[in-house]
Amino acid sequence: MNNTNSLIKFYNLLSAFYGPQNWWPAETPFEVIIGAILTQNTSWTNVEKAIKNLRKENLLSPEKLRDISYLQLSEIIRPSGYYRIKAQRIKAFVNFFYENYKGNLELLKEQKIEKIRFQLLSIKGIGKETADSILLYALEKPIFVVDIYTKRLLSRHQILNFKASYEEFQALFHDQITPDVQIYNEYHALIVKVGKDFCKATPICKGCPLENIS
Repeated sequence: MNNTNSLIKFYNLLSAFYGPQNWWPAETPFEVIIGAILTQNTSWTNVEKAIKNLRKENLLSPEKLRDISYLQLSEIIRPSGYYRIKAQRIKAFVNFFYENYKGNLELLKEQKIEKIRFQLLSIKGIGKETADSILLYALEKPIFVVDIYTKRLLSRHQILNFKASYEEFQALFHDQITPDVQIYNEYHALIVKVGKDFCKATPICKGCPLENIS
């Protein structure tokens, strides 16, 4: 299909079908950051279990995560899967956070988006999707998050080849939709929702809100 304004059509249809998603579910911006790291290669259900453990141990603060041992942290976040690797990544982020911003989220948030993104990507284990999730959902910066659901959706509607780069997918959203934190937030959440419900690895097109779009 012609991709001119197609993303706006998608957004309007998904929004009408699903309603507000109120994503990201977290009590604090710092919790969002930890959740973004934990959600790598796992389901949100498993992340919730790990977050619940962290909350129970009163560990959802930069200072507490800085001071806890790597081994202790690994066991607490075990439900998230790849827990040893994720403990290393959380530790790496917290070390960066203290070394550069004294553990102060406001100091981080006031930096320009390009600088923060560059710094986040320099942290071992933080890739583009995780970095952009932190920027959008925790730091409220207008950047679109691209994930597997985004690629499936756009490629199946012949808007962009599935093998196109992360930057190409992201640029499409940035070009068609005026930068807006709330809309980017809601749109990504809607894509994840329709991806889980319909646009799976084996798609279920019948009943999809985008089934008859032209």
